[in-house]
Amino acid sequence: MTGSTAPDRAYIDTLKRHFGDLRDGTHGGARQRGEKEELFEAAAKLLDPHARMVLTELDHGMLLDSGRVEANGPRRTSDGGMAATWALTWPEQQKAGIRPVSLIAHYGAGFHHPHLRGATVSEWPLNVFTDEQARGEIPMMRAIAAGDLHNLVFQRDYRIVPAIVGDV
Repeated sequence: MTGSTAPDRAYIDTLKRHFGDLRDGTHGGARQRGEKEELFEAAAKLLDPHARMVLTELDHGMLLDSGRVEANGPRRTSDGGMAATWALTWPEQQKAGIRPVSLIAHYGAGFHHPHLRGATVSEWPLNVFTDEQARGEIPMMRAIAAGDLHNLVFQRDYRIVPAIVGDV
């Protein structure tokens, strides 16, 4: 399936690829689990600079550069699937004992194909095969990261966000 290149329509193209794969019983043309895992590993590498950028933006804008972006993966998970994780930690979050803001690409052992999620926000199809498609996921990753931060504030309170403390 061909798609538009406009960033504001990237989510439409992602959904078309996702639903087409469901229809065809494939993931990016692959039918076997091993081939799908190779595509997942490539997708995680394509997402890496964009995921780091999104979390760095959130760190700068909301955490006053007090956070740290950490990444790992892709690696095998305990259920036999695969995952790649980008996490934004900061002192207030760690002190509160809550999860970091996260972007998680995962391909569960029983899944037909991979998905993208946050620590508290889930699931978005992960059908990324080119750098252009990875860049097209930036708005979705921003939404996931913002949703995670919002949900983490609900788990504790606004004081975990340095940009808000003292501004109220």
